[in-house]
Amino acid sequence: MDKIIVTRWRNKVCTAALSKGSISQIMLEPDNGTSMLNNIYIGKVQKVVANINAAFVDIGRDKTGYYSLDENPNHIYVSSAGKKLKAGDEIVVQVIRDGVKTKAPVLTSRLSFAGRFLVLTAGRPGIGFSAKIGNVTYKARIRQLLEKAMEAYGEDMGIIVRTNGPEASEEGLLDELHLLNSQYRKVLSDAACRTCYTCLYQSPPAYITAIRDAYGSSIQEIVTDEELYHEQLKEYLGQYQQAEEDILVFYEDKLLPMAKLYSLDTAVEKALSKHVWLKSGGYLVIEPTEAMVVIDVNTGKYSGKKKHQDTIFKINMEAAGEIARQLRLRNLSGIIIIDFIDMEREADKEKLLYHLKAAVSKDPVKTTVVDMTRLNLVELTRKKERKPLYEQVCE
Repeated sequence: MDKIIVTRWRNKVCTAALSKGSISQIMLEPDNGTSMLNNIYIGKVQKVVANINAAFVDIGRDKTGYYSLDENPNHIYVSSAGKKLKAGDEIVVQVIRDGVKTKAPVLTSRLSFAGRFLVLTAGRPGIGFSAKIGNVTYKARIRQLLEKAMEAYGEDMGIIVRTNGPEASEEGLLDELHLLNSQYRKVLSDAACRTCYTCLYQSPPAYITAIRDAYGSSIQEIVTDEELYHEQLKEYLGQYQQAEEDILVFYEDKLLPMAKLYSLDTAVEKALSKHVWLKSGGYLVIEPTEAMVVIDVNTGKYSGKKKHQDTIFKINMEAAGEIARQLRLRNLSGIIIIDFIDMEREADKEKLLYHLKAAVSKDPVKTTVVDMTRLNLVELTRKKERKPLYEQVCE
């Protein structure tokens, strides 16, 4: 990632990430408020549905969320007349997945608070590490450090060390742990004296979380043309990421708005298009459905002189890299099925899967390449968090 730009686009707050000069991610939020994702509310149980072992919880703003009783065995009650969850009970819940189309937002009582280096997980004790941290010696040392520090905080929470964790000093990790624990304790304290539907914790807007969650010092410049966003970014960087304060730029050219400078209309239009052309002349067909995302790879206009199987392999390899980019750009998630062009050589199939895994490993959102089926379909899963871009545009 080279640059993050923050501006207004069609009455929405647009946060876009640029890599090697081209837009690699677009996030749109309503101009009148940020997404509900990761917010924490006092909700009221509407009903408990025994046959799916779940409850539906009203969190205000005309929103009702899905709350799995299997995944939330312990509830944080604000008011209740009994031990078993029932309609009318008030509980503390966090939105862990935005509502998508007809599906309700997903809620949990296992609260989490993310920092730049750590994530505090209430109700899930233990020390975990990002899969991208492979240094065994580092993990052993930091595990011992955090376990000792957490003795003072109680046994009801755990810590995940994020990919950026190794960049922080031991003192920096402990400072962030203290901050996250303070946020958690404040939520519990406020819950005891606030009314139903109160938002106890407001997640930062996308233009701040994009900076917080970026890998290392990969951001070279942060640009905005909105005074409000500039002040908020300046305040955040000054408090949490002082090393990046100098890369914040306020864009002031009134003759060429940022939306025009970075061709946001064209970028969004392309990101919503069903067809994506590849440099080789091949193309992708991307079709999100209610149940999954289906991606078809086609030879298209390819006119190379290589042998047939070499041609197919080249197009598939290019397609794998572009698919990884498109998943992030469009924020497509859930089950993803890719129909690559059929290959005969087993070695080519193995190389393609390895290349695809390497490409999706750069995605900040957890993406897993499951396998290639007997019909040569490749299965992926990508964690659902924010709404896909096509829904953000229409929101």
